[in-house]
Amino acid sequence: MSAQNLYLLIALAPLATAVIAGFFGTGFLGSWLGRRGSHLLTILGVAVSFAGSLLVLQQVLDGQTFEGTVYTWSMIGSVKFEIGFLIDPLTALMMVVVTSVSLMVHIYTIGYMSDDPGYQRFFSYISLFTFSMLMLVMSNNMLQLFFGWEAVGLVSYLLIGFYYGRPSAVFANLKAFMVNRVGDFGFVLGIGLLYAYTGSLNYAEVFAQVDRLSGLLFPGTEWHLLTVACLALFVGAMGKSAQAPLHVWLPDSMEGPTPISALIHAATMVTAGIFMVARFSPVFEMSPTALSVIIVIGAFGALFLGILGVVQNDIKRVVAYSTLSQLGYMTVALGASAYPVAIFHLMTHAFFKALLFLGAGSVILGMHHDQDMRHMGGLRKYMPITWITMLIGTLALVGTPFFSGFYSKEHIIEAAGAANVWGANFAYYATLCGVFVTSLYSFRLYFLVFHGKERFDTVHGPAHVHHDEGRTLAAHGHGHDAHGHGGHAHGDHGHDAHHGGGLPKESPWVVTLPLALLAVMSVVAGVWFIDPLLFDGYFGKAITVASHHPAMAELAHEWHGWVAFALHGFTSVPFLLLLAGFVVAWYCWLVNPSVPAALARSLAPVYRLLDNKYYFDWFNENVIARFARALGRGLWQGGDRGLIDGLIINGSARLVGAAAATARLLQSGYIYHYAFAMIIGIMVFLTFFVLMVH
Repeated sequence: MSAQNLYLLIALAPLATAVIAGFFGTGFLGSWLGRRGSHLLTILGVAVSFAGSLLVLQQVLDGQTFEGTVYTWSMIGSVKFEIGFLIDPLTALMMVVVTSVSLMVHIYTIGYMSDDPGYQRFFSYISLFTFSMLMLVMSNNMLQLFFGWEAVGLVSYLLIGFYYGRPSAVFANLKAFMVNRVGDFGFVLGIGLLYAYTGSLNYAEVFAQVDRLSGLLFPGTEWHLLTVACLALFVGAMGKSAQAPLHVWLPDSMEGPTPISALIHAATMVTAGIFMVARFSPVFEMSPTALSVIIVIGAFGALFLGILGVVQNDIKRVVAYSTLSQLGYMTVALGASAYPVAIFHLMTHAFFKALLFLGAGSVILGMHHDQDMRHMGGLRKYMPITWITMLIGTLALVGTPFFSGFYSKEHIIEAAGAANVWGANFAYYATLCGVFVTSLYSFRLYFLVFHGKERFDTVHGPAHVHHDEGRTLAAHGHGHDAHGHGGHAHGDHGHDAHHGGGLPKESPWVVTLPLALLAVMSVVAGVWFIDPLLFDGYFGKAITVASHHPAMAELAHEWHGWVAFALHGFTSVPFLLLLAGFVVAWYCWLVNPSVPAALARSLAPVYRLLDNKYYFDWFNENVIARFARALGRGLWQGGDRGLIDGLIINGSARLVGAAAATARLLQSGYIYHYAFAMIIGIMVFLTFFVLMVH
């Protein structure tokens, strides 16, 4: 098989199986495929892509890369719109991460969605999602990148709103779609700007002209052209990778089934923005201003969005806010020009975050679709495999030495300290404090779910007071607000939680097998991949780091091997902060559960701020949305109905009618009327002539 055919097979196998399962498994063109046929077919498609991606990675390690056009889609004048592939170290790594996590999610879905009536439709969607992400990461031009970018947004809309009969799911997928449109508007402006000044959509041709572009100013301003282009591109990354203030869609996207939460928020959609900035590193390296904006926004997310996870009660929302925080860490690495570190954390995060999401889904299964952590406790003895795998994922997430997350997070913190862009000091201390916050909310989840008193045998009413938090659900809007926000105990399957299913029980093997495999990668991925990815030049020319950005050189200077680095980690400040978060969580939610309630009362304004998520949602719904509605209503009533319909269209019709009515009066058919008009005309003419002469 030629290389080009292999790349086509990898990209198109999930598409083909998605189309077949969607058309012939859901009743759209028949249901002859069935549930078993649908999951076997789509898993086969993703498995083929995964095997092909491993082969491509091996070829890239052997020095075989590819950059070329598959076919020309359209041609306007001399401008070619092409579909092609760029297979280099960055692409190969992303292909393996995307297909491996997708394969785990496909297998897991067999057990998790076994009783769902939309079973075949779900498999079709997630296979289509995999195709969209592969097209995004394999593209060699900005047109195809934008196609994949929009495709993952479209399929995520379908998946977040999978339970379309639930109003909160409809609200969530519309919210995700609208917020991403804001980001995509900036993204397409950045692409258009680069195309306007380079005359090409191809990466290689654009990157070859960055030195010339670096000397140009944006017309009519003192801004550098590349700074404007980079900021516009990063707005797109802010939407896809959920950076503040465009992060608001991601927590609500938990309305989708848990497997897609893992797929969207671990390895694929939310990391598209991180990948895009790394891919465009030759452009971003030319704009210190853009890098400063990136590192500050990332630092804000790493710390302040992570804090929101401490007050969440829905197990999936805690992990979602963890994703927001970890995306902030990746963005900090991008702003520090440590692009390889950002991609390294993207990879390690994909494994342990997919593990935590799928583990949370296993807990939800065991709890008969109750997602509220206040109804759990003591699950360790009922769900031992889920317990140990989620513990491994938690240890990786908080950055425990020798676990995968430690190697990537520690280097992000060091890169922020070594960066020479404005805002680097803030980023360093924010990521450092974020270690404590991550440890606090992670172990809070762990202790509330797996340790302590068993609380799942209690009947919970809608206004149930949780004694550990000291508040009612109804009083604070959890589960009872207009859009179904908050930590209420609804299940993924579109029905209210209930406790009539008996004691919790371990999930079937199709659920626990992916957990075990992801747990292994959460332990060993850091050790296996840190040397080649960060210090042995794996990325080569795929990523550009300017010589005046010293972060990567500083990290290489301090590197003495993975064992020495981990041993040193036990004496570092981040490890002390990790331990502090563990101890505080242990004391507050196991030893003395009255402490959180007392803190919530004594710090009521702070708690209210966190409970309302810094009022981002309130501002969007009550200011931006109301302004947009008022503007739309004004344009409709005043512009469409008043100006266009009323004045231009209907007004012109009325004018013609009035002119016709007047003309009808003058055209009476009587000769004396015409003679009278002629006399009047002659008199007017003579009067005008006399006046002109004198």
